[in-house]
Amino acid sequence: MTGIRQSWLDIPANSHFSLRNIPFGIISTQSNPRHRPAIAIGNYALDLLVFSRSGGFEKSEFTNISVFESSTLNAFAALGREAHRLVRSYIQAVLTAGGQFPDILEQNILLRESALLPLFSVQNHLPLDIGDYTDFYVGRNHAYNCGIIFRGPENALNLNYYHMPVGYHGRASSIVISGTHIKRPVGQILPDPTARVPVLAPSRRLDYELELAAFIATGNNMGERINVDDAEEHIFGYVLMNDWSARDLQAWEYIPLGPFTAKNFGTSISPWVVTPDALEPYKAQPLKRPAEAGVVLPYLKEKRQDTVYDIKLQVEYQTSEGDKAVISKVSTKYLLFSFAQMIAHHTVTGANLRCGDLIASGTISGEDSDSYGSLLEKSQAGRVQFIIGQSTRTFLQDGDTVTFMGVADDNSGAGLVGFGEVTGSILKPDI
Repeated sequence: MTGIRQSWLDIPANSHFSLRNIPFGIISTQSNPRHRPAIAIGNYALDLLVFSRSGGFEKSEFTNISVFESSTLNAFAALGREAHRLVRSYIQAVLTAGGQFPDILEQNILLRESALLPLFSVQNHLPLDIGDYTDFYVGRNHAYNCGIIFRGPENALNLNYYHMPVGYHGRASSIVISGTHIKRPVGQILPDPTARVPVLAPSRRLDYELELAAFIATGNNMGERINVDDAEEHIFGYVLMNDWSARDLQAWEYIPLGPFTAKNFGTSISPWVVTPDALEPYKAQPLKRPAEAGVVLPYLKEKRQDTVYDIKLQVEYQTSEGDKAVISKVSTKYLLFSFAQMIAHHTVTGANLRCGDLIASGTISGEDSDSYGSLLEKSQAGRVQFIIGQSTRTFLQDGDTVTFMGVADDNSGAGLVGFGEVTGSILKPDI
């Protein structure tokens, strides 16, 4: 434990929000419904509006404290990575036992009482105002498994798949914070495999997708590209994502332009944004490319080899009958392309990214059914039931709840770097 910083605040060993983390979010409370920035630490949220107004940053080199008056994190994110580093490292110093600034918070009882709020007492909100949302498809195992289901093994992956991070533009307005219920979508489906005419009906094959997503901090001007080796400096931080998907709507509509109504009805994200600096110790090499895939074009070639993260993800499923189990565990290292490569490809045409844009990895799956990131894979497109306690499932039923969790741990004793959870329950449709 020598050399590992400890906090004067009591932080449980299993907390996702250790001194090593310091993720940012937006909160409100019953006593103050104003949406305002905060960080998570242990079982508390540090209210950055109260902290900044009370002189909390008076010994910091960070002077743009007006950003903590905002109802979203966009203004703070737009300041860039150096500002994020400055604030995060200062807050870490304030919270460190025997640190430089005990008078700022540790010995300031009044500020502790007003700014350190129990996590159970705060309401989380979307951390940033999201302008655009792009969902990629760089989880190779998921792409291959779904390709077999929809097109057969001979055409599972298109010729372009290994050459670029494939993606599509999603619906930003229906991205919601963890805990928001999702109403079962209604849309066009084929009532049986032999049908040639669709019907309008509630989705019978509602699914989740386990993803990691990144918020853009600083964008680029239209007509300019972001270099792949500079791209990570444009990232504010990461959240977990559940890209809810209606597989029967998707099967009917996805040719020729991809999914539309199958995915536009709801996407859930975790509330706390984990910075790239917090995740830096957990860098890992991406999924190995097969020899026949060749090398990527120069604009996607990165100098670093460890370009993805080893974050341990899990899916917990609770049925409407009350049965609960963890049904999947997988690492985020099962990605074929990095977020830097996604950004470089997104802007290769000169498309301009903006602060608050969200880009997602696509579904992350391992190599067996205990590590699949979707029910489409786990149930083999509904052909195989899986057991949860006394319940059986192929796809989501009304009243079911899905919870994703993600945490990085290098077993150093320095604390966990986690995301908390993203959870959602399925409601009955209107029709």
